[in-house]
Amino acid sequence: MAPARDTAPAPARDTAPDGRPVQIFQVSTLYGAATLAASLDAGQFGPREDTRRLLLISRNAEIPETALRLETMTGYERIAARFDGTLDWNETIHPYHPAVWAPRPEEAPLWQRVLRTAWDLGTAPVELIVESIQVNPAKALAGTFPESSVHVYADGLMSYGPTRSDLAQSIACRIRRVLHLDLVPGLRPLLLSEYGVEPELVPDSAFRAVLAEIAEEAADDPDITRAAAAEPTALLLGQYLAALSLLTAEEEEDLHVRMLRGAVAAGHRSVVFKPHPTAPPSYSRVLHEEAERAGVRLTLLDGPLLAETFYERCRPRLVVGCFSTAMLTAAVHYGVPVARVGTAEVLERLTPFENSNRVPLTVVDHLIADLEQGEEPAVPGAAPDSLTPLVRAVGYCMRHKSHPGMREEAARYLAAHHADPGIAHHFSVERLTRLGLPGGTANPARSGTTSLLRRGLARSRSRSRRS
Repeated sequence: MAPARDTAPAPARDTAPDGRPVQIFQVSTLYGAATLAASLDAGQFGPREDTRRLLLISRNAEIPETALRLETMTGYERIAARFDGTLDWNETIHPYHPAVWAPRPEEAPLWQRVLRTAWDLGTAPVELIVESIQVNPAKALAGTFPESSVHVYADGLMSYGPTRSDLAQSIACRIRRVLHLDLVPGLRPLLLSEYGVEPELVPDSAFRAVLAEIAEEAADDPDITRAAAAEPTALLLGQYLAALSLLTAEEEEDLHVRMLRGAVAAGHRSVVFKPHPTAPPSYSRVLHEEAERAGVRLTLLDGPLLAETFYERCRPRLVVGCFSTAMLTAAVHYGVPVARVGTAEVLERLTPFENSNRVPLTVVDHLIADLEQGEEPAVPGAAPDSLTPLVRAVGYCMRHKSHPGMREEAARYLAAHHADPGIAHHFSVERLTRLGLPGGTANPARSGTTSLLRRGLARSRSRSRRS
């Protein structure tokens, strides 16, 4: 077990070491940590002196030992200074993986005693602030502290989509709010709305100030200095979509090449590529070869840095991505024009339909210019009137059982728009048929009967082969 780093382990006592209740902030990315820092600075968790605040770091990558550690990223120390101590979830539950391990309900009291001792919490009341409550480690923490209130923060575009899976009522009833960034002004998050949880904005000014603070920390960073010296005018964002099984590695390499070609066609002669921290080196090699053929200068920005640090220092004139949250951050907080590449193709092959990446893809596809189609890169403003009904219809189709009250609204929208260019590819005929919505086949009952007959025939053949 790993103790809190600000104190040595101590036996449980009637209160926390300094007599204050405890807030545990679970985080796995620097962007998420910056969101929390902005929320703290804005006073959304009350005065600091009233509560003992602990930062709980989790590394959720498939192989955590090889992933970039949050503590090594530029700007981390500035953010960590807002807390009274740090904890390491991976060390605490070793050898279990943080994305998999959770205590069984009957084990929760025992594990809570273990964590209180290991983290020197005493018997003080604990409040949890977590990301992605529907999965571990947030779900594991909520189960271990069943009496604790829970605050969820969302640091990206997924907050605008529906909750990806059902929550136990014992957890859902304790969630107080969803804190989120205003990445698409005017668009209201669907996340946790089926449980009556209200969204609350993290102020733009507070988040922008935290980003400036991180950039100041990176002022002398050699990677940023090297990139700035190239006087780039465009930034390409890698997401490592192959790791999410959304593309093959070869397809993603080609996606980056297409981004570069689009930037070159738009007149940019010095370009920076920021790969995902876990992406393979081959991605940048392929890009360098393409840049040489195109006669443009390509700089790799692969240090432990947020893309936002680059925006602050280098002020690009274009940011290109597929559906990265960093695209909207560039537009909203820095006024940088943005463009997309490959978004529609990824959206078309996304499975299952309820995949939580669907709404981020929908938002980017609808809001941001397609660079390959010759559309002019721009800074999207407030959400257009067309976006909210589209996102709500997509959200209903993704999680219709969680949002039955949205059915009539979705049906009206689809009746009017399911065949519109730019709208039809957001919905599959199969899903609309299954839900009996406009845009599906004419006789969904017959389609369902046919599917049942096919499954029955398959089972019959299987029994025949076994006999």
